Amino acid sequence: MKCGENEMSDGKEIRIALAGNPNCGKTSLFNALTGAHQKVGNFSGVTVEKHEGYLDYKGYRIMVVDLPGIYSLTPYSPEEIVTREYLIKEPPDVVVNVLEGPNLERNLLLTTQLMELEVDFLVALNMIDEVEEKGITIEIKQLQKLLGCHIIPTSAKKNTGLDSLLDHIIRVSRKEIEIRKNKLFFRPEVEASVEKITAMLTHQAELGGYNARWLAIKLLESDREVYHEVQRYPVWVKVELALQDALREAERLHDSEPEMLITEDRHAFIRGAIQECVRQPGGVKATASDYIDMVVLNRVLGLPIFLLVVWAIFQLTFTLGSPLMGGLQFLFGIIASAIAPLLPNETLRSIVIDGIIAGVGGVLVFLPNIVLLFIGLSFLEASGYMARAAFVIDRVMHRFGLHGKSFIPMITGFGCSIPAIMATRTLKSRTDRLVTIMIIPFMSCGAKLPVYVLLTAAFFAPDVAANVMFGIYLLGIIVGLWTALILKKTVMKSDSEPFVMELPPYRWPTFTSVFFQAKVKALMYLKKAGTLILSAVIIIWAVSNYPRNGALKTTRSTESVRIAGSSMAAAEKIKLKRELDLRIKSEQLEYSLAGRAGKVLEPLIRPLGFDWRIGIALVTGLAAKEVVVSTLGTIYSIGQSEGGPVELKSILRHDPSFSRATALSLMVFVLLYIPCVAAIGVMKKEVGRWRPVLLYSAYSLSVAWILSFIVYRLALLVT
Repeated sequence: MKCGENEMSDGKEIRIALAGNPNCGKTSLFNALTGAHQKVGNFSGVTVEKHEGYLDYKGYRIMVVDLPGIYSLTPYSPEEIVTREYLIKEPPDVVVNVLEGPNLERNLLLTTQLMELEVDFLVALNMIDEVEEKGITIEIKQLQKLLGCHIIPTSAKKNTGLDSLLDHIIRVSRKEIEIRKNKLFFRPEVEASVEKITAMLTHQAELGGYNARWLAIKLLESDREVYHEVQRYPVWVKVELALQDALREAERLHDSEPEMLITEDRHAFIRGAIQECVRQPGGVKATASDYIDMVVLNRVLGLPIFLLVVWAIFQLTFTLGSPLMGGLQFLFGIIASAIAPLLPNETLRSIVIDGIIAGVGGVLVFLPNIVLLFIGLSFLEASGYMARAAFVIDRVMHRFGLHGKSFIPMITGFGCSIPAIMATRTLKSRTDRLVTIMIIPFMSCGAKLPVYVLLTAAFFAPDVAANVMFGIYLLGIIVGLWTALILKKTVMKSDSEPFVMELPPYRWPTFTSVFFQAKVKALMYLKKAGTLILSAVIIIWAVSNYPRNGALKTTRSTESVRIAGSSMAAAEKIKLKRELDLRIKSEQLEYSLAGRAGKVLEPLIRPLGFDWRIGIALVTGLAAKEVVVSTLGTIYSIGQSEGGPVELKSILRHDPSFSRATALSLMVFVLLYIPCVAAIGVMKKEVGRWRPVLLYSAYSLSVAWILSFIVYRLALLVT
């Protein structure tokens, strides 16, 4: 965006928040406004992402907070909770309510709730270009009167209306635009109850941070969070009596509850506003989305098309990622070769070459594959296809006791299990939530991808590697669904709730939006590599090198003297000296703490084709699955090369204890065994008790061992 590019802030700051439904173009508007000046973190105490950015415009520094996409401020999901808490406890100077122009009726529910909060807000009527293309007429001035706020037509996709939006934001913040605190009035008996409770709460100093009318409405809606807040104070005694009176009146007049009446009145207001202000073109014509849905939602073709789309993403990820991965491997090799001569101290050289570069570098080389995979998934989500995928999968999910809504957290689990587990809060049935939580860790999160890429690149041809990875991802889904069926048939019996989900129109995602999502994941990956993984590889290097075996040092000195004093050719002496160093370092590795611990584990994992070195990698992988690769890189690289590290995939390919069958078995085990400790912690928080989580951990470890054993034995027969 070019607004204000020649104008620097003079210290005046405005903080705005973007609020809107999912798929309304809110994030695209955020990207268009802030450009590259963005940062991503988490809202305090939760894993919901918080996107912030800023821009300088007409002497103002405008800070923009992109709130999570929500349909209402009713606190059911984590996103709804953090959005509401932010708007109430950290109110911005201006709230920009982003509406999807072609689907106003659905979007206005959130708008009515912002009206009840009585915040200073504007409406960005987004996708105005699509409104015009579809021939829809919106009477903006009349809609402004009904909503009590200014409405600015915008198109984040075409960067239109942004200057006007920013001008209005400045004028609202400076109180130059009169914001009419319009109230959505309910039917008389409900309005009377609202006014009565509002009067009780108006002068309560302890509730000074809240709008009294909004509190009254939420109490009538049986909002648990507000109930808990008001119950703490003496005024609750009077308020409770008023609520009981309101309930009796609603039952007497309408045979209903105040909550239902308020919802009906909101929707009646919205329908009236739409009828008065929106004119649809004559005749309903089939759109491009309708024609595409006839194919992708077809009962016969829908599922094969979905599998084909996912398979194509993996093919693209591996095909484009392999050359980039090779380039990074070459770069780290050059760096190691350049650094090695500068480190005469053998211990320091081993830490840097065998530890840091082999460990952290061994993880970073997979960054291109991570980015490409997330670009593909972000593209599917932004285009509107992911919602269709959930709809298609719904028929399959019902056979396993779940429904398509559970598929959304499962898909999120391909990125990271932690936000996926949190996303199960959107499921109304507690049983469905618990079952979905238990199957999410079987999805291949981004942290497992480096393990798959390493092993498939080492043991399979490029045209086969992507198919193997696709099979691993598919196996995780299958195991998850069968686990759901077992749980639903035994300890968690219940009927699934009906599946209702909005299908947004197809849109061609903007490059900025897709790139931003991929950049966020890449930065998270780099941050983990620079902190957790770096710490882990240094610890792994230490336990792989200590304690020192003095006898081996003596043997090395004696053998070196013998080789030096022999009459053989110089080339032969160099070869024998190198073989001696490798043998001594290998024996030292077995003597170390890591070697001893691995030897204890080895009898348990030997039937799976694993030796003690893989056992150590699996244990360290409980911290984060990427650490499996860095551990293998550190342990297998010790002593492999004096001038710099050899590619880990080359080391594994030529290691006599590692085979294609071992690689397949290891991929299956990493896919299915206990998730990282952070995910375990979030599971416990969501489930509420340790016992189910510990039972699940034992179950996943058992499933991993059994299926890895089967895969290993079958692979040995085939290969």
